[in-house]
Amino acid sequence: MNNKSKPFFPKRAVITGGMPYGDKKLHFGHIGGMFIHADIYARFLRDRIGKDNVIFVSGTDCYGAGPEVKFQTLKENGFPGTIEDFITENHNAQKETLDAYGISLNLYAASALGKSKDVHEKVSVDLFNSLYENGYLRVEEIMQFFDEETGEFLNGRQVEGRCPIQGCKSESAYADECSLGHQYSPSDLIAPLSVINGKTPSLKAVSNWYFDLQRFTDELKARQSTLKEEGISRRVLLSVVDDFLKEPIILVKTDDFATLRSVCEKMPEHEIEINEEKQSATIKFTKLRDRETACELLRNEKIRFRTGTTLVPLRLTGNVNWGIKVPEKDGISGQTFWVWPESLWAPISFLKTYLETTKGSSDGWEEWWCADDSRVYQFIGEDCIYFYALAGMGIFMAMNNIAGRETSANLPLIVPNRHAHYGKAKASSSGAIKPPGAEELLDYYTVEQLRMHFAHMALHSNSVSFNPKALMEGQSGFDATLAEGNILTNVYNRLIRSCFYTMQKYFDGNIPSGEVSLSAKEMSDTMINDYEWAMYKFEFARVIDLLDVYLREANKIWSAETKEADGDPAKLSQTLIDAFHVVRVAATLLHPFAPIGTEMVREYLNVDERLWDWQHINNPLRYFMDTNHNFKFLEPRVDFFAKHPSQIS
Repeated sequence: MNNKSKPFFPKRAVITGGMPYGDKKLHFGHIGGMFIHADIYARFLRDRIGKDNVIFVSGTDCYGAGPEVKFQTLKENGFPGTIEDFITENHNAQKETLDAYGISLNLYAASALGKSKDVHEKVSVDLFNSLYENGYLRVEEIMQFFDEETGEFLNGRQVEGRCPIQGCKSESAYADECSLGHQYSPSDLIAPLSVINGKTPSLKAVSNWYFDLQRFTDELKARQSTLKEEGISRRVLLSVVDDFLKEPIILVKTDDFATLRSVCEKMPEHEIEINEEKQSATIKFTKLRDRETACELLRNEKIRFRTGTTLVPLRLTGNVNWGIKVPEKDGISGQTFWVWPESLWAPISFLKTYLETTKGSSDGWEEWWCADDSRVYQFIGEDCIYFYALAGMGIFMAMNNIAGRETSANLPLIVPNRHAHYGKAKASSSGAIKPPGAEELLDYYTVEQLRMHFAHMALHSNSVSFNPKALMEGQSGFDATLAEGNILTNVYNRLIRSCFYTMQKYFDGNIPSGEVSLSAKEMSDTMINDYEWAMYKFEFARVIDLLDVYLREANKIWSAETKEADGDPAKLSQTLIDAFHVVRVAATLLHPFAPIGTEMVREYLNVDERLWDWQHINNPLRYFMDTNHNFKFLEPRVDFFAKHPSQIS
């Protein structure tokens, strides 16, 4: 790659992190699977485009059936408070954990608490009214699960079964969506059971508001083409979106093709592909409503079938008690927003909340979310791709199409991570294998060891096993969790200490005068260029690999040249100048990954925060020093990147 080429970065940026549910504390997957990655990018952009030009927001996803179910269980077991108390307790615990990991959020809000609650309710109502008034909503009557014993409708995670989507590998399927984001009618859920009493619920008709997502199929396809051309979107994102942009299909396995053909004769216009060798058929439609009609015909004939992924209307409302109230329209009242859609625009609510809190007004939010020179980055887990990359995009597209609107919302760039498994299996708070709590890991590893390890997991392309030797029984040998941290605690730490102790011993604590050699300058400039491109593409694992090679090479050069100098002050001076240049460059490049240790490096270099500013990224250390500059004295055996006390024998 041409070292003079530079990637494009916006003038302003909003970073958002996926929202943890309000019914739990954070486990390692929340931190290592998403928040650390979002924080690294937010910190990088602050250094790259200026800290005043980046806002990083996220928050607790408070509403929905999940928190309601858990709260009811706690209440039955003696919990003395309200559901707000339950959510507040979890929100505060989540925030403490994020702070412990150095997640540098400008605001960690909560959709049902404090100022952010008021802002989010207004944003939700205003958006609903706007979509309604501009014809993007319609009422549909669907069959919803109903508990005959309590006389209440069941929503979301109050019902569990198996996903009806062909080929789905989800471990959990709920009332009308599975854990991988597949959407379906409640009547299609396989083997439904109420989580409240373990019985099979009945189905009753109920009316809900739906967003007409299918109207934006062409726009979503055009955006998909743009993302592919841009070349920085992750494969898993593009693959999932491609699946949902397919035409509606039904997949049938049957031993009686004669019966199937007779039913097909009654179906709306379709194409059918029959593979008699595999006893299967694929029925293709151009319209979703035609597929729904065909599904009903198959049900009536007791023919088993599954549907393929496609765009379906997005349900906006439900009747969960714990939710934001929906405005009454067309005689439909008493509804609340379904938690998934309202979480899609929650980042806007949180951005507005932050601006109101810090600036006194949220009027400037569009400068951040809508301006041509700004960009929005959303870091999420792969389970959420459907909602953020399709449903959310459709809602933003609808808002941008509304006549008279002066500005258009920038469509966020979605950065999804694959799963971080615990050992060999996917860990889940609601599954059989429970993940370790994020706080628990800090009893055995330092924050920066964990930040480096999770950043290097390459979750952009594959699900990766997390195997912390300190927590897993029966593990022997080297603890792989420490591998990336050793770049800090061993390789970089050794180079910094060597520079300081040599300077203090031979040069009275001052860096010798002179220029960085051409070879050292070129090595660092190449590193800077490669790093910048890797960060532009969110390739954090590659960044760590590059830094590993860079720092190990610098240590090799240091060892060889100090040995060669053998008391020659001139040669030793040049070696020290070059090595300090590497220390200075590495501090800036590692700053987003290891902020605690690199701040300590800056403290001992005794330079100001311009060290992080990419306007000065190619400048040598002397650029930041005045004529009477003094370094902070480094005592013996001081570590810039210390190991966890439990690792020291």
